[in-house]
Amino acid sequence: MSLDHEAIRKAYSDAVRIDDSVGAFKEDGTQITLVQSDIDAARVTLDAEALAVKYKTDRTTDGSTTYDSFGDQLDMLYADMLAGKLDTTGTWATHIKAVKDANPKPS
Repeated sequence: MSLDHEAIRKAYSDAVRIDDSVGAFKEDGTQITLVQSDIDAARVTLDAEALAVKYKTDRTTDGSTTYDSFGDQLDMLYADMLAGKLDTTGTWATHIKAVKDANPKPS
């Protein structure tokens, strides 16, 4: 039997030791009664948290279309100000839209 250690630790914050063949235990050695529905709910939460982190890193460092540096974005804004394009047609606005379109928010 292979237990989902991460989900067990999320569902049972008092679990300090997990043994795949025996179960989970508190610090005093008391065995924790594992409820699969609690573990499954914790896994759903962990997966959602991981997806949120992936969404952030895809937009900033790992994705195919990422945000330019703050300095480059400020340059875009300044150029747009001089050109009178502080609307959705400006360089900065189109850049931000491209990143957001390439990395949609998870639902």
